Amino acid sequence: MKIVRIPGLLGLLVLLGVAVACGPFQDTRPSEVDLCPPQLQAVFTTGPSELSVEFDEDATLVPDKTKISPPLAITEITGPGKRIVIRGESQTPGRLYTLEAEAEDAKGNRASFMADFYGYNGRVPRLLINEFTTQGSGNHPDVVELKALTAGSMGGVVLFQGTPSSFDNRIVFPPLEVAQGAFILVHCRPSGDPAEMNETEDMTASKGFDASDSAWDLWIADGKGLSGNNGVLSLYDRPGGKCLDGVLYSNRTSQSDELYRGFGSEETLNRAEELVLAGGWRPAGARVSPEDAVNPEGSTGTRSICRSSSSADTDSAEDWHIVPTRKATFGAENSDEVYAP
Repeated sequence: MKIVRIPGLLGLLVLLGVAVACGPFQDTRPSEVDLCPPQLQAVFTTGPSELSVEFDEDATLVPDKTKISPPLAITEITGPGKRIVIRGESQTPGRLYTLEAEAEDAKGNRASFMADFYGYNGRVPRLLINEFTTQGSGNHPDVVELKALTAGSMGGVVLFQGTPSSFDNRIVFPPLEVAQGAFILVHCRPSGDPAEMNETEDMTASKGFDASDSAWDLWIADGKGLSGNNGVLSLYDRPGGKCLDGVLYSNRTSQSDELYRGFGSEETLNRAEELVLAGGWRPAGARVSPEDAVNPEGSTGTRSICRSSSSADTDSAEDWHIVPTRKATFGAENSDEVYAP
């Protein structure tokens, strides 16, 4: 039995039921011989009690080989088809589940697989990235503040240090009810102190550097902080979902170097382009450049990069400014004061 990992699917392991490779090879057998099992393409929720499973060819799921953990009762499996829908017991919004199943195509080729997904959340609030620091210090490590413009559940919402296809770190939020106007702080470089706990019920429970009793504090496990001068933050309603907001920041220019449009690396350029394509940022011209970004020069652990107190949002650098020393306001309304070097 051959084990194959499929890129781009979280926690996915496929066990091929035939011991042959599906790439090009020399073969004198008739062309209609099919020895390749169905290849999994995507697994995502489409409703509170519905899960979509997509393959590269028409397939069926074997009912007695299909289960979800933690346990969710399954009442219906559609198919055959390239897209199969599993219906059953309602999911907990934002909870991590694992689908284990076996797929079969019309020729009898089978593939067993495992794939993670998060419970459907139909009540995602309107959210903005509202304030952040990239030049954190020992007592003021890097933090990203989100603001809830409407009430809802954060379950399954994901913040990327980067973009979905290229990121250094991410946090998928647990089920967390937030009120309109609530602040959520994501601490990007935890110290390892046990008091740095993720808050889901009591916003005063977590302690540690820059934890706030007036905001929900969450910590990126093993986080190393944000890229200091050149990076992307993006916020999505779920893994594989739609972009809710994003920020591009850079202290570079189009003349910084000849390669990668001045961004300094192919990775940063690709992330910037992905953010623009997702609708999270608007460049001034036809192509995104470092000049379109928020310039973090002058920011520190207490001189944060933030929106206006009204949280204006045009998806451009015009929304952002650096506040004076000790005017960072994580967990409270932003300051409109502007740092003057």
